[in-house]
Amino acid sequence: MPPVSPSLRTAASYAWRLLVVAAAVYAVFALLGRFHEIAVALFLGLVVAALLGPPTRRLARVLPRTLAVAVCLIGSAVLLLGVLTLVGEAVAGESTTLMREFRRGLDSIEAWLERPPFRLNPQALSDVQSRVGAYLSSHRSTLLSEAVSGAGRLVHVLTVLALGLFCSVLFLHGGDRQWAWFCAQLPETARARVAIGGRAAWRTFTGYTHGIVLVAATNAVLVGVALYLLGVPLAVPLALLEFGAAFVPLIGSPVALGVAAVVALAGKGPLVAALVIALIVVIGQIEGHLLHPLVMSRAVRLHPLVVAISVVAGAIAAGMVGAVVAVPLVSVTWSVHAALRGARRPAQSSDER
Repeated sequence: MPPVSPSLRTAASYAWRLLVVAAAVYAVFALLGRFHEIAVALFLGLVVAALLGPPTRRLARVLPRTLAVAVCLIGSAVLLLGVLTLVGEAVAGESTTLMREFRRGLDSIEAWLERPPFRLNPQALSDVQSRVGAYLSSHRSTLLSEAVSGAGRLVHVLTVLALGLFCSVLFLHGGDRQWAWFCAQLPETARARVAIGGRAAWRTFTGYTHGIVLVAATNAVLVGVALYLLGVPLAVPLALLEFGAAFVPLIGSPVALGVAAVVALAGKGPLVAALVIALIVVIGQIEGHLLHPLVMSRAVRLHPLVVAISVVAGAIAAGMVGAVVAVPLVSVTWSVHAALRGARRPAQSSDER
């Protein structure tokens, strides 16, 4: 038998190691997918702990720790409910006007499509509307079952939110003690490395959480002010949509502003819609070249291509939740790797001496 070349032997050794790592990663994601409600609740608890940790520590200097946690959580809940109430009132106040203008916008779009160069059949849109109505009538039972299953999903969402709230209370009240207890259960040889990795992971996660909230709030304010000045209906709800969409890097903001452009087209005409599309470009430039480098550079040291691939891979693996979680997960993993590698270098240098 001819001898195996060293290059092939090296490639084979790396290949089976990569297969083992890939199998381990697949097993972890399969486990998270099987218990995704628990994973999402833990993630929400960590997000709340990262956001409310600093004010809770400040209040704990003058109040008991339990009371400080309760004040921060109740105050945040009241603020969130107030924002949602404001948005609901804005939608209820402008919904009738928006529907009337939306129908008018559809008529103008239909007339525009009937002219060159499209020359669309005048009956095309009316046929689409009649077909949609016929489909809804013939599939009423299916839609009813979907609504019932949607109610079941609502129960799951409320359960996840309750578990996330419970986790956030525990993390805010005694997260440091819980982490110290966890490290104490590990073998002594692994405690130092786990402690270094944990500190790096939490530092990156809190930095990312604070940064993405600041970026999302800035985008929402810019979008809300611009839409209000342009007279676009539902400016406040669209700004809130931009705030939520900004948590999906590179993809969320253009999608939310695309919705705003459709609303502007229906309510104010093509000129204002074109201005909103220009706003998409401006907001993207501000977010990509100003906000992210200034706010997120310390927390997320990832190439934009890595961020884009992470978002798409997360969306494929777990939908919208995966798209939101992907970038902080990759950032935390990379920061832990960099921290452990940095801690290993001084040890190697001392051994060489």
